[in-house]
Amino acid sequence: MRELEARTGVNRETIRVYLREGLLPDPSRPARNVADYGEEHVRAILAVRKLQRDSGMTLPQIAHVLRGGAASRPVGATAFGHLEELVAARVGVRKSVVSLDDLVKQMTHAREDARVLDGIGAIKITKGPAGDVLSVTDAGLVNLWGRMREAGFNEARGFPPEILGYYIEAAEYVAGKEAQIFLEQVEGKIEEDEAASMLEFALPTMLEFFGLLRLKIFLRNIRRATRGETIVPVPPGENP
Repeated sequence: MRELEARTGVNRETIRVYLREGLLPDPSRPARNVADYGEEHVRAILAVRKLQRDSGMTLPQIAHVLRGGAASRPVGATAFGHLEELVAARVGVRKSVVSLDDLVKQMTHAREDARVLDGIGAIKITKGPAGDVLSVTDAGLVNLWGRMREAGFNEARGFPPEILGYYIEAAEYVAGKEAQIFLEQVEGKIEEDEAASMLEFALPTMLEFFGLLRLKIFLRNIRRATRGETIVPVPPGENP
């Protein structure tokens, strides 16, 4: 426990609260009054802290999602990476998934949207003991499209969920290129821990960078269209 406190910067009383909330895997107990913690506990504790700090989620909200409930409020994209980190740390304890039935209670069209998104390869619906389930991240994607519907993006206005197909191609290209460049620059040159720290900072930062760049180009194209110019999307890998 002392080493766990030192590695995470979190005091033992807080760690015990995380354990009581079911956010961490149980430690191994080789003897009475002895508890052994591993790297999975370090990763899980840091993920909880980031969810609290960066996403403003409370411990009960985090626990609710990990027990298979849908997020009760919108959360940022980076939160899903931290939630999946918690899921990974707890593999073998119990698998965390979100029930599609729970999503339907929040969003009327969730089931149809999930099936379409599954069909175009954006998410993966799997069968659970009590029905269809999604990973935490995939549930987040369905939730995001549900929020788009609420804002007016629906079939009646020409925005069915199938329209998201082009995002998959763009994401595959961008994420693949990011991974290729990162590995080319660091493989065999820096230690694994340093590479992990760089990625921890880079992923949310570059997500924000890409979002701002996309907004800039989107508005530029809208201005061109209002002047009567034709908008021609540039295929990935080609210069505009």
